[in-house]
Amino acid sequence: MKGWMEMQLHVTLDTRLEKVVSYIPQGAVLADIGSDHAFVPCYCIQQGLIKRAIAGEVNQGPKEAADGQVRLVGLEEEIDVRLGSGLSVLERGEADAITIAGMGGTLIATILEEGKEKLDGHERLILQPNVDAVDVRVWLLSNGYQLLSEAIVEENAKIYEVLVAEKGEEILYSEEERVRQKELRYGPQLMREKSPTFIKKWTEELHKREYILAQMRAGTDSEELKRKIQAMQAVIDEMMEVIS
Repeated sequence: MKGWMEMQLHVTLDTRLEKVVSYIPQGAVLADIGSDHAFVPCYCIQQGLIKRAIAGEVNQGPKEAADGQVRLVGLEEEIDVRLGSGLSVLERGEADAITIAGMGGTLIATILEEGKEKLDGHERLILQPNVDAVDVRVWLLSNGYQLLSEAIVEENAKIYEVLVAEKGEEILYSEEERVRQKELRYGPQLMREKSPTFIKKWTEELHKREYILAQMRAGTDSEELKRKIQAMQAVIDEMMEVIS
């Protein structure tokens, strides 16, 4: 369990989580999965944004930390801290909004897939993958969720994406398969907006891949290496097209 000094009497959130919270419907019942001291539920209750919340933690130590934070602010009646894996802490349809933040996109997609029997199609999903947002978009599209909005924010030299979805007919993606695959990777709304933060993120990724490509070209020549070089060059060309 983390120390009491890390807990907050009047909860504040960083820029990343403020963006996540901005998409929670007013008066919702919130489920915050992987809740990290239950800061998001505590903040939302203190600000009068939601009615009540469930804070889910998979391990006992983080659950105890969340329990301590909730007790500190006196919100035991409004916030139910539960121990369990992913969406297993919920009853079907119990939450109006579900937040999953600060994890890899592959893990978020796995949590949604393993717990999808707990989703009744009326909830809003607000998801903040640290990496591999493409896996989250693929899961949402494959399971009938409409991508309502996307955001990209920078904080402490790190860049984060926030994805917001509800059940419904998808309208943001192109009907052309080649374009859709690109939109799944980079984000259909983010690609169209091309904010400075979006350009920065993918320019940095481009430079990383250019460095890798240079190292590969300096390696021993072989057919397998040539194929890898061609594949890497294709990725670089795509990124240059996206940020141009």
